[in-house]
Amino acid sequence: MSLRICILESDDLHPAMQDTFIGFGQMFKQLFSSQDAELDYQVFNVVRGEYPPAAQQFDAYLVTGSKADSFANDPWIVTLRAYLRERFSQGDVLLGICFGHQILALVLGGITQRSSKGWGIGVHRYRLEHKPQWLPDSVDEFQLLISHRDQVTALPEGAQLLASSEFCENAAFMLGQQVLCFQGHPEFTHEFSRTLLGIRQAMYCPEEYQAACQSLAQQHDGQVIAQWMLCFVRTAKRSRTATAAEQAVIAQRDDLCSA
Repeated sequence: MSLRICILESDDLHPAMQDTFIGFGQMFKQLFSSQDAELDYQVFNVVRGEYPPAAQQFDAYLVTGSKADSFANDPWIVTLRAYLRERFSQGDVLLGICFGHQILALVLGGITQRSSKGWGIGVHRYRLEHKPQWLPDSVDEFQLLISHRDQVTALPEGAQLLASSEFCENAAFMLGQQVLCFQGHPEFTHEFSRTLLGIRQAMYCPEEYQAACQSLAQQHDGQVIAQWMLCFVRTAKRSRTATAAEQAVIAQRDDLCSA
């Protein structure tokens, strides 16, 4: 099944990383392309005010990570929050990663704030708290590279918690067949995280930094999460296609009855 994905790129790479690594939007294109060749992507840098034309439709909208706070009042963040509210009200499928996870929770009525637990960095393990029908396998835990100090501290009303840990209670959630979010970074690689840790070393206490560097020897399940995200989008698309077909049949019957 061919899918069209709009990537709302919410940050630019640190200048020291731009010659070595691809941008956040391209990271997701690379991640998803390893799962499925039948995908069409477009990247829009929302920090610079880039958004798709109103008439352009996608099967899902993905909000990337960012060093910014989702609850800040920078003009581009205010605009993004309004855009996501509109997309949700229109019934579009929304995916969020890190900053994207936090801003979607906030937009939908949850609470996102600076965590008293401090920075989460390196490879982190999460427990799967719920196994929806669309989930392609039955793992009980997964590990992801992370880099955040903001957290979702209260989920939106009606949201289903998917994954958690002692450090991050609301690490992943879904809302019906429309929203799926993860705090961790499936698109990151170990080398990208190692470089980012080095650039930001002064922001961490020595113990945090050393533990995070050591954790990079552990497995990162980014491909697993990419598979889950695509399964979620496909399931939502099938459901909408079926619903549209049913509505067409009903409309046809109504026309026949009124003829």
